[in-house]
Amino acid sequence: MDRRELRAALGVAGVADGNYRIEGVHEPVPTPPDFLFLRKASDGVWETGAYERGRSEVIGRHPGEAAACAHLMRLLVRPAAGTVPDDHDR
Repeated sequence: MDRRELRAALGVAGVADGNYRIEGVHEPVPTPPDFLFLRKASDGVWETGAYERGRSEVIGRHPGEAAACAHLMRLLVRPAAGTVPDDHDR
């Protein structure tokens, strides 16, 4: 999954636009006060994290865009009741 596919999937899942920011794809204006983000760091690694109270906190660093997208998806969309979580949620 790339960033554009992630944006589409979050829309289908009903995640509110103000809950997240995806660099270059979904950058709400005005900037929400608190949100989860996906961005590419200056060293080329993809980062997922939280922006809260004017500060960014990186939660995960990923070697590729697909892994970072999957992580943000897991942070924003919880499995439906009765489903089996993947290995990352155990």
